[in-house]
Amino acid sequence: MNWHETIEFIRKEPSFQRLVWEAYLSADLKLNVERFKDGEEFKETLRLISSLNISKNAKLLDVGAGNGISAIAFALAGYQVTALEPDESETIGHGAIAKLKEAYTLPGLNMEASFAEDMALPDNYFDMVYARQCMHHASDLQQFMKNIYRVTKPGGLLLTVRDHVVSDEADKRTFLVKHPLHKFYGGENAFTLDEYKYAFISAGFKIKEVLGPVSSVINYAPAGVERVKTVLRQKFGPWAANPLFINLGWQMLKYKLNTLPGKLYTFIAEK
Repeated sequence: MNWHETIEFIRKEPSFQRLVWEAYLSADLKLNVERFKDGEEFKETLRLISSLNISKNAKLLDVGAGNGISAIAFALAGYQVTALEPDESETIGHGAIAKLKEAYTLPGLNMEASFAEDMALPDNYFDMVYARQCMHHASDLQQFMKNIYRVTKPGGLLLTVRDHVVSDEADKRTFLVKHPLHKFYGGENAFTLDEYKYAFISAGFKIKEVLGPVSSVINYAPAGVERVKTVLRQKFGPWAANPLFINLGWQMLKYKLNTLPGKLYTFIAEK
C-alpha cells in the first residue's frame, strides 16, 4: 500500500477509528481543519510563534502539509502561507489542500508540489518555516535542512513539531515494529536527537530551544490531563475525579510518553 491507500483502509477499520480521529485523517476535510485549529496543539503553536515575534501576516512555509490542516489553519489566522506537499492525493495530499483552499475561499494560499529536498522556492523568502510530523520522513535529512535554510530569511525561524526521536538503531527498530501504520506502507522513520541537532547546525541554523515529549502540549496532545480524566472515569467511575488520583495518572502517562520508542520532540531554530 501507499500512504493514500493506507489511510483509505484504516478509515474503514473499527480498530483504527481513534487513530483516524486523533490524527485528523477523516474523510471530512473541513472537519479535520476545524478540529485542528480549535485544538490545544495549534493554539499553543500560535502562542509560541507570537512569543517568538513572528507577525500574523508573515510569509510562512508549511513543509509536508499533508491534508492541509495546518496550512489552512495558519491561512485563516492571517499568515501568508505556502503549502509544500508532494503527494497528489485528494484525501491526504496536494489535492486535499486544493479542495480546502476553494472551500475556505483562500486565493492567497500558495501550493507547491515537491519534497523539501527538491523545492525550487526562492532564497531568503520566508519569515518562518513550519514542519509538522514531517522532518523524520526526510529521505536526506542534511539536504532537507539545507534547502529549508536556503528559503528562510536571515533572522527567520524554523519550527519543526512532533518529530520522532530514538536513542539508537535498536530503539528505532522497536519503534517501527510498534508503529500502527508502518507495516502497511513502510514510510515511517526516526532519527536520534544528535542526528537532528547536527542537521540543524550543519545547515547553518542556531537551535533556540528543544521541547521534549512532555515539555509542551504541542508534543503530547491529545494525550493530556483531560485524557487521563476520561480514562479514569471510564475505568473507575465518578470517584476517579479525585485530584490526587488524576495527578498520579498524569505522572504515569508522562513517564510513558518520555520512554516510548520514537517519542515526540519539537525544535525551534533561527537562521
